[in-house]
Amino acid sequence: MLFLLHINQIANILFLSDKETLDITVRDIQGGIDTCAGRYVYMHDLPSRFNDDLIKSCEAYIELRNKCKYLVNSGFGPRILEDKHNHNTQVLTIETGSWYYTNQFMLEVIFRDKMRHYECLTNESSLSSAVFVPFYAGFDVRRFWGYSVKLRDELGEDLAQWLRERPEWKKMYGRDHFFVTGRVGRDFRRVTDQDSDWGNKLMRLPEFENITMLSIETNSWSNEFAVPYPTYFHPKSHTEVKRWQMEVRMMQRRYLFSFVGANRPKMEDSIRGEIIRQCLVSQGSCKFLDCDTSTKDCSDPVKVMEVFQDSVFCLQPPGDTPTRRSIFDSILAGCIPVLFSPDSVYNQYKWYFPKDHTKYSVYISEEDVKNGKVSIEKLLASVREEKISRMRNEVEKIIPKIIYTKPGAVGAEKIEDAFEIAVARVLERVQDATEARI
Repeated sequence: MLFLLHINQIANILFLSDKETLDITVRDIQGGIDTCAGRYVYMHDLPSRFNDDLIKSCEAYIELRNKCKYLVNSGFGPRILEDKHNHNTQVLTIETGSWYYTNQFMLEVIFRDKMRHYECLTNESSLSSAVFVPFYAGFDVRRFWGYSVKLRDELGEDLAQWLRERPEWKKMYGRDHFFVTGRVGRDFRRVTDQDSDWGNKLMRLPEFENITMLSIETNSWSNEFAVPYPTYFHPKSHTEVKRWQMEVRMMQRRYLFSFVGANRPKMEDSIRGEIIRQCLVSQGSCKFLDCDTSTKDCSDPVKVMEVFQDSVFCLQPPGDTPTRRSIFDSILAGCIPVLFSPDSVYNQYKWYFPKDHTKYSVYISEEDVKNGKVSIEKLLASVREEKISRMRNEVEKIIPKIIYTKPGAVGAEKIEDAFEIAVARVLERVQDATEARI
């Protein structure tokens, strides 16, 4: 009861209605130039059943219960503090107060709070170029896992009707609207109305065929785009990011490669078993952090980041889906990702990574691993030192683009983070749709 009360208090304080927290019309025009022209975003003030109520009652749903503790600090989760042995400070820049126990599925909560602080947010919808819908779609689909399709679809259908009745809808019938989810895209594209089928049909509703969805993994539909998973690092200034990049650059890496993860023995096509085998027989060249144990080491950001910081290359095979939050954690640590499927990064996060994937990653096909055609250790050991140095420089450049920073930084301290990049690309997309109608 005390825990539930605490969550409700947090929700009441941090997740007030958007109308209550916004009092923005037009930015001051300085020197005759409106710096927000073409960048204004209007955020719908949705009824609380579409967002706040879903997290206030998260303790009531078995599928959400273990996620409630991560809702604090606007979805960043509890702050990581120094431990009694000061081990954390040797791994992370803890004293900055910018490292958190962030859950990988909190993006919609994080994004909404950052949108509240977006410099070109307006409460005059007539001025806006895009419209943000702060719907917690991931929490909605997760709470009714295994229930009837009627229950799973109910809130999404309700939202579609609510949007249709808004005056903003008639401007472009949803083509200028967008929302964010902390789940993978397939969760919202159920094919049939059988209760045994997966997810809901949110993205198959007529209204949502026009709306842009930003998700942590897409199915490559025309109105769906991938944005980075949240990492543990949420800095507040450009200076802080530069400091972390310098730390990453100076790290001494003891292992040629590493793997943080668990085996998938029930998945016939999984290559994780072979990857783990090759790691264990490498005689000290590879570090394996086993996530299939009772130690819960893989839920400890400090232990995970320590392995990545100690490694030149980080193996990133697919898990339950092609993408992994681990990919972004390893890049944050300056570790060169080794990918085994194009769908893990190359076909997903096109807004965030260089087109030439050889600049920042190593690719080994899953088939070659399955068929025993490749020794991962020998292949990675053959990469020349100057090539490794260039790749690490590219990985370091990617870091600011894949993090979600604390809001509020302005001027030279402002960071073009994952949020800023996503909003800019949505605005470009809306502009293209507008020009196509003319």
